[in-house]
This record gives sequence, C-alpha cells and structure tokens, in this order.
Amino acid sequence: MQYLLSVIHDSTNLATPEEEAAIDVFNERLQADGQWVFAGGLGGPDMATTVDNRGAETLITDGPFLESKEFLIGFWIIEAPDLDAALRLASDGSKACNRKVEVRPFL
Repeated sequence: MQYLLSVIHDSTNLATPEEEAAIDVFNERLQADGQWVFAGGLGGPDMATTVDNRGAETLITDGPFLESKEFLIGFWIIEAPDLDAALRLASDGSKACNRKVEVRPFL
C-alpha cells in the first residue's frame, strides 16, 4: 500500500544543514528498504497559484487555496504494508526533518 507523508511547517525557512543530512539518511534508508516511491520539497505558499475551472470561466489567483499559518512544504510517497508501518516511518521522517508529518493512504 502507498502512503503520502506530508511535511507540515509554518515557515519558508529551508532545512538546516543538520536537518538536510538527517533527511538524506532517512531517504537512503527508505530506498535501501524498498519503501521509497518519490519525495520532494515544495515552494512556500507565496509561490502558489490556485486554478479553479468549475465555473463558466477559469479563475486563476495568486496564493494557496487555503490561508493558514501552517502549510505543506514537502512530501514523501512510500510503500508500507499497513498504517502502523507508515506511522512508524512518518515518526522517523518527522524526527529527520524536524517538522510535523501527516499520513494519508492512497485510495
């Protein structure tokens, strides 16, 4: 089963060198254990553009779809046998990047 591990943060500050090193170690472990699918960092909310084409015309607005103090700053897509295993990996990922991590299964 695949899970999305969303990294949540309240600042656009980049990871410190220590956090980057810990993230690299975590990524290498995911890859070595066959749990890695994909991962990436994201630009901050100030770099977001929202597109809404549900009406008669497409509406394009600068900024995120939701104004919030916290936002998605990065993610991992992992393979895990069950939610408990995904939560353990999310705990390790949270420790590595020093940020909160939300876990969601792919449907």
